[in-house]
Amino acid sequence: MSSSHPSPRPASQPPASPAAQAQTQAQAQVPPSPSPESVSLPRSRWAALGVLSATMLMTILDGSIVTVAMPAIQQDLGFSSAGLSWIVNAYLIPLGGLLLLAGRLGDLLGRKALFLAGNALFTAASLLAGAATGPALLIAARFLQGVGSALASAVVLGILVTLFTGARERARAIGILSFTGAAGASIGQVLGGVLTDTLSWHWIFLVNLPIGAATILLALPALPRDRGAGIAAGADALGAVLVTSGLMLGIYTVVKVERHGWLAAHTLVLGAVSLVLLAAFAFRQATAATPLMPLRFLRSRNVSGAYLVQLLTLSAMFAFQVIVALYMQKVLGYGALDTGLAMLPAAVAIGAVSLLVSARLSGRFGERLVLVAGLVLLAGAMARLATVPADAAYVPDLLPVFVLVAGAGLVLPALTGLGMSGAGPQDAGLASGLFTTVQQVGMALGVAVLTTLAASRTAGLRADGRDEATALTSGYHLAFAVSAGLLVAALAVALLVLRRPDPGPHGSAGQAD
Repeated sequence: MSSSHPSPRPASQPPASPAAQAQTQAQAQVPPSPSPESVSLPRSRWAALGVLSATMLMTILDGSIVTVAMPAIQQDLGFSSAGLSWIVNAYLIPLGGLLLLAGRLGDLLGRKALFLAGNALFTAASLLAGAATGPALLIAARFLQGVGSALASAVVLGILVTLFTGARERARAIGILSFTGAAGASIGQVLGGVLTDTLSWHWIFLVNLPIGAATILLALPALPRDRGAGIAAGADALGAVLVTSGLMLGIYTVVKVERHGWLAAHTLVLGAVSLVLLAAFAFRQATAATPLMPLRFLRSRNVSGAYLVQLLTLSAMFAFQVIVALYMQKVLGYGALDTGLAMLPAAVAIGAVSLLVSARLSGRFGERLVLVAGLVLLAGAMARLATVPADAAYVPDLLPVFVLVAGAGLVLPALTGLGMSGAGPQDAGLASGLFTTVQQVGMALGVAVLTTLAASRTAGLRADGRDEATALTSGYHLAFAVSAGLLVAALAVALLVLRRPDPGPHGSAGQAD
């Protein structure tokens, strides 16, 4: 791979991966629990939360482990530089394309059934990936992993908000899930380096087997039974084809931008087709007797505004999750394991803020103000990264950034509360799938835009005779500066569009238009 390129496109990492899903899954505005919120959670719901957290942990581990093992996979299986990106793309395309449909299927067929099916498929595909002996088999296994992950993760939030209906208990649940996500991110980065260096890259996939098997066995008694509304309640087959094909084609187009360019015929034609398909889906939903996605979800300014803030935020945060790791390895000379350990404070800070601080601040000041505070911290972190030198030292230059990134622990739970505020129990799965789809689109856009900008700046400086470290650092600086700008735009949307919902019974927030 050419050294002028800032990356092979790495696998999605938290919060630009299922980790982001884990960190945003709570505080949905649903009818409040009739029981006092001060009562401890029943053991059965604790067990269910453990099962949901285990699924998030498994998918997060898969994303971060794959990233650090890609060079070893390339060497062992003979991937070309262009083909290597399909280890990531084959997972991202079905994951992003199927989330909305999977969420709705959970409402229609039963969320528990879809959760079990997704986990079973993901676990079986992990075994196939671990046994792969060539590029084609590994890419096929990664595609199946993406399908399984979409089926399972699309309904996690829907299950969670039906289990934890009181404001405080729901905040406690999201805190635990967020902490699991942050821990999984750190474990994945460290464990990926250990397994790859001491055993082989095959074990980065095989480690999913015991987690997946245990999750399935525990989910059978722990998760609540739900029969679903029946396929006739949302049997919009044409809508399903339009949205799934439109999303898959759109994500494929975005992840191939780095190869073809933004103005290439490949990008423009496929992008236009994707937009036409999604526009046709929107028209279909406005006219169908049983729409797959009722458009009432987007009528609330808090819901639609939260989706836009989420899109901008996750596009920006990909710079932290991936590009800062590339900067540490390609410019500062860190190894894969050293990079994982160095980024550990960020994951710990995000998890601690989500678990210990976010819910309390949201209860006192409201989700909108908490979101604004978190966005300010994240924008500061990206602005600082845009100035780090090519010979940066860890403690004075990078550690303060990892502390500021704790703002994600404020932003993501608050966004979930706002983004899910239009969902009732009957369509919580659809809302969960839609919310997570926006995450995946944001991550894909972040990959395409930021890596392309960094690569272009680096190539130009190398052509002018700059040394490798200086050229790479300047490319990364541009990506971080754009990330800071995206976060400022997200902050503007939060201030101008979002409104604090009126408090409902038991402290729950009502829907604000």
